[in-house]
Amino acid sequence: MKHVAQPPRRFPIPILGIITLIMFGFMYIPILVLAVFSFNASRYSARWEGFSLQWYVRLFNDGRILSALQDSITVATVAVALSAVLGTLMAVGLAKYRFPGKSLYRGVSYLPLIIPDIAIAVATLVFLATMAIPLSLWTIIAAHMVFCLAYIAVVVSSRLATLDPRLEEAALDLGATPVQAFLKILVPELMPAIISGCLLSFVLSMDDLLISSFTAGGGANPLPIEIFSRIRTGVKPDINALSVLLISTSALLAFLAEYVRYRGETRSQR
Repeated sequence: MKHVAQPPRRFPIPILGIITLIMFGFMYIPILVLAVFSFNASRYSARWEGFSLQWYVRLFNDGRILSALQDSITVATVAVALSAVLGTLMAVGLAKYRFPGKSLYRGVSYLPLIIPDIAIAVATLVFLATMAIPLSLWTIIAAHMVFCLAYIAVVVSSRLATLDPRLEEAALDLGATPVQAFLKILVPELMPAIISGCLLSFVLSMDDLLISSFTAGGGANPLPIEIFSRIRTGVKPDINALSVLLISTSALLAFLAEYVRYRGETRSQR
């Protein structure tokens, strides 16, 4: 008896569309509600009393919020800048050189990507207490570098895997020193990946609450800690406005990071 191959069964499109709508609704409807109520004239988040920009105006006149924002930007900028240098060197070293224990070192380097934040926070706090290092803004920066460095190294490594190694070899054959070949050939080719990794790490650092709360000392009060301290007694409209600004900024930076990465890959394929 001749077997007749059955065509693969296709998933019903209407059901797939409904599931997709439910999924996107679950993710984005709360954000939409938050954005709408950030323009609410009422002091109470659950009751609409008309459109108003007063909470945004009050937000920009709040000294504690601006001070906390300054601390967060300082932590994120310094941590990402240092991680960009170290992460790039780490990715290049792992890609180009052989040494004993390389596989183990590679696994340990990328381990912060899968370790829970609470474990990194507790481990960092125990280490700082053991070494008798007082908590401050710099201990937050050091703790944030743990995960920023891993993220940047991963993005740069993925870019290195697609680069033509003959470019650097050609520069060496033409008389360039290894340092000149690295700075003038390799770094420009890696720059889109470095910028993309920096933008993603900056967003993660700005949003981090857990690690910052464990490693912050007196006088250091990053924005996530300030927000968490205020919502303990209920979510106020000014926090809604601040959340909308943070979400918009994070989305813009994530889009910019993806655009830079896409342009870099497109240019290398030409």
